[in-house]
Amino acid sequence: MHKLISVLLALLVLNSPADAFWERKSKKNVYKADTSAQVQTANKLLDHANALYHNGRYVQAILMYRKAQARGADPVATNFNIANSLFRLEKLPEAAAAYRKAADYSKGEFAPALFNLAAVLYRLMQYSESIAVYHRALRIDEENISAWLYLAEAYQKTGDRVGALRALETAQRLEPGDVSIVYQLAEIYVSIGEFDVAVALAREAYIHNPDETDFLIYIGDIYRTNKNYDASAGAYREALALQADNLNLLYKLADVLAEDKKLFLAIDILNKALQINPSFSDAAIFLGNLAFEAEWWDRAEQAYMLAGQHGNTEAIQGLRNLAYESEQRQQIQRAIEYLKKVQTLVPNDLSIRAEIERLRHTFLQ
Repeated sequence: MHKLISVLLALLVLNSPADAFWERKSKKNVYKADTSAQVQTANKLLDHANALYHNGRYVQAILMYRKAQARGADPVATNFNIANSLFRLEKLPEAAAAYRKAADYSKGEFAPALFNLAAVLYRLMQYSESIAVYHRALRIDEENISAWLYLAEAYQKTGDRVGALRALETAQRLEPGDVSIVYQLAEIYVSIGEFDVAVALAREAYIHNPDETDFLIYIGDIYRTNKNYDASAGAYREALALQADNLNLLYKLADVLAEDKKLFLAIDILNKALQINPSFSDAAIFLGNLAFEAEWWDRAEQAYMLAGQHGNTEAIQGLRNLAYESEQRQQIQRAIEYLKKVQTLVPNDLSIRAEIERLRHTFLQ
């Protein structure tokens, strides 16, 4: 799958062909060899520069590339390799300038220089110019799928979702089997409120890729974003039929049920998750909170203690909340019992001891 990453598309180093002169033939980028003594000397300098580059000695490589160019090496290659070195040194404005030179010397025909220039401009947050350069490069190499994906990302940075959709649709047409493109397309449709289109894309992709059960989870996420909780829970349950022990998915289902105010169903799902893995402390905290909201005090206590025994510090606040509620209901001894439970989790916390003494002094004497 293609993934948007913050590296250049063509961070390659031009080697021997760089001793030649650039020309255009039959719509393909080619070099016309030159065997003069001056160019042969330039070749040796270029080889030396490339060796320095591959050894990570970028500053020295830049100096040697410049010497090679002065001796007659192809300026497209030398400036391209200088730009790569500058990029490695994280000198992005200077790298962009060198990529421009390489592109200009090639009369705009050397696509790698244009692709790398567009990528650096993106890194420099010059998104509009990056988009323009990507289009120039894609006129040369229109089947560069990665470039279409980067272009879509640049369009999104400018807020142009239509441009992003067109770029992603082109990428999908070039590589219809790439499921990552489906996710990116669906995300844009979600961002413009076209939830049904996003769901349809994900559902069609799942039909063609039945092993990709993550599509079902993603469909549930889309429905939830649109506050269609029943459909969201349905998609999660469909995925659970294939991944019954997926704890994160069980948590998602419980979460959407709780958001839909179906607390008891959510509690039942969390119980299932904890039966599978009692150390899933986040689920225990969630269960404790839902039980607290439903005023199931004993169940809340059990869940908080389970979470606390597995190192989740949120359990301390949950038990203290139970103590506070008991105090409000004038159940002082019960409040003290909850605080003693807290002491088993944090025995050196003096504030808990002080709170117990306050309750005893105020209400039990």
